[in-house]
Amino acid sequence: MNLARTRRWAPVAALALSLCVIAGLSRMALHKPEPAFVAPPQPSPTVPVIAKTTPAPKVAQPASKNLATITYTFVPGGFPADPAPADTAALTEGLHPARKLPLYDAPGGKPRAFLPPEISGVPVTVPIVDREPGWVAVLVPSVNRRIGWLPAGGWVSRPLRDQLILRRDRHELAWLHDGVRKESWTVTTGSSQTPTPLGRTFVLGRTGTHGEVYAGLDALVLGAVPDDREAVAPGLRDAHTGIHSWYRASAFGRSISNGCIRVPKDGQRALLASLAPGTPVVVVA
Repeated sequence: MNLARTRRWAPVAALALSLCVIAGLSRMALHKPEPAFVAPPQPSPTVPVIAKTTPAPKVAQPASKNLATITYTFVPGGFPADPAPADTAALTEGLHPARKLPLYDAPGGKPRAFLPPEISGVPVTVPIVDREPGWVAVLVPSVNRRIGWLPAGGWVSRPLRDQLILRRDRHELAWLHDGVRKESWTVTTGSSQTPTPLGRTFVLGRTGTHGEVYAGLDALVLGAVPDDREAVAPGLRDAHTGIHSWYRASAFGRSISNGCIRVPKDGQRALLASLAPGTPVVVVA
């Protein structure tokens, strides 16, 4: 911090200035000088002001009524790749479509599919990952590492306060709330033939399980699906990646599942009690 100094020499300077003025006036009376030329004031140059304008939002092209709808097992092609699939920065806002909405491949681009308000009876909330004037980009469900664009209107904003980060090499699942790490667990991940898909995804919903192997707890269903459907058992080729408990502790810390994330019982209880649909999940190598 700069502090102002008290200038105690100010009266002395004023006195000196007075003496100079008086002496000068005396000399001027004795020797009258020629009048000095004073240049006329010049106008200040005018600096043009350039107004900053916000580009107008790109217009959404109408979608055909025959456009396909995203389902639990089907997503049409044409959606762009997620530009930051390994980004672990928190995604803090999601959206829920109030009705079936066309999902575009770019702002003002081509509609590729309808995003429904429900998938398999579960209300859909998708994380927002990017923005442009009048548009938002979201993670597309039922496909890996793809985004789609929605214009303003027809959807409801939802806050997202939780996040899961899976580090496959460490077999570690971390849970963050409002950016603060709450808990982490050593978990089971997919095998080398059926790896847990990398990239950003989200909690689509929850479902009941059958059999003691799941420790009697529901599973969280993610938006991600097997990268290679042919590598998994025929009965799982239309399935999504899930987060569920497991009855055998010896499985944790290993890569042996069909792609799902197996969590200790206490951890699964905590996640089921706390996570909302749309919660972002990031899987990194």
